[in-house]
Amino acid sequence: MVEHRDVVSAHGGDAELLSAMRAHISRAAERQPFWAERLAGVEIEALTTRDALGAVPVLRKSELVELQAKAPPFGGLTATPVGSLARLFVSPGPIFDPEGHGRDWWGAAKALAAAGVGPQDIVLNTFSYHLTPAGAMFESGAHALGCAVIPAGPGNTADQLAAIGQFRPTVYIGTPDFLKILVDKAQEAGVDAGSITRAVVSGAALPPSLRAELVERGISVVQCYGTADLGIVAYEDGGEGMAVNDGVVLEIVRPGTDDPLPDGEVGEIVVTRLNRDYPLIRFATGDMSRTLSSDDGSRRIAGWMGRADQATKVKGMFVRPEQLAALGKALAISGRMRLVVTRAGEQDAMVLKIEHPDQKLGAAAAQKLSEITKLKGTVEIVPVGHLPNDGRVIADERT
Repeated sequence: MVEHRDVVSAHGGDAELLSAMRAHISRAAERQPFWAERLAGVEIEALTTRDALGAVPVLRKSELVELQAKAPPFGGLTATPVGSLARLFVSPGPIFDPEGHGRDWWGAAKALAAAGVGPQDIVLNTFSYHLTPAGAMFESGAHALGCAVIPAGPGNTADQLAAIGQFRPTVYIGTPDFLKILVDKAQEAGVDAGSITRAVVSGAALPPSLRAELVERGISVVQCYGTADLGIVAYEDGGEGMAVNDGVVLEIVRPGTDDPLPDGEVGEIVVTRLNRDYPLIRFATGDMSRTLSSDDGSRRIAGWMGRADQATKVKGMFVRPEQLAALGKALAISGRMRLVVTRAGEQDAMVLKIEHPDQKLGAAAAQKLSEITKLKGTVEIVPVGHLPNDGRVIADERT
């Protein structure tokens, strides 16, 4: 049986990972017409660095909706015949997601293991098992580690408490806020939930105050980041931020562009997933983060830092990050830019702030802004380093 994933350790260094990625991309280009067309003109063997990946077009989530509508069910992106897959999911959008056969197909085991989950643990899995993949995603990882799983799904607190009292689970999987609800309800109902000493959470924010409260109640918490398209992308392992999962080539790109950003800059998370059933190449998640330096050479990110889709309406017309990216390329601007949208009197107003050493750029930038957006706005040239490193390209400050 062919392994469904090219499992290359994130600790093996970029050379090994990028070599596996080139083989993965070559295989997709040879066997799938969609990728053959999309990669036409790309010299795959030249993709030896992350910066070189800028030659490959980014695949955005919005494209999946269009592709899947034109060529059901998966837009021609799956390499495995639909009838040979294991599960077929429907995620909000709607976007249709496949799952293939194989041990830990979604890559959840590493995140669970980082939380200390292992053989003979009993796992309460409160992610949904209905149409969306999160429940199956974590269950497959738990089974790969030798755990028993209670397929609880979300909600239905009374039955959840009955399961906790009867099965004595040692691990919770789900959103952090639902874990708090469960332990609060257990305390109110006189149900002993003390068997749960570890938790793997995702799908919602984990404020430091909530983490501290859970730890105080005897539950250690590990957070992970993933999507319904990619599986588990990164997870906490005790180090700074999150470790990037095995078999994942992760980049940070400037929102609205295909352009990789230097380490430390906040931008959109783009992932190439080394999965033979569903090869996604430079898939833009719509989420923002930044890379962190590490002593062992492994790839790490700061965690989830907001959404990259910053489109907004100005005077009834959409303004998008892609338009500002086009302006930057037209004027060879390499620094940060930010379009600030406010209200002046009873009208929308735009100010484009550009990091650049030459104040004379302002007039040309104002003209280009008008050409691209079909809207008038002013331009403010600011010193390099003046704008915050938060990935924001459009800041809508209207109240």
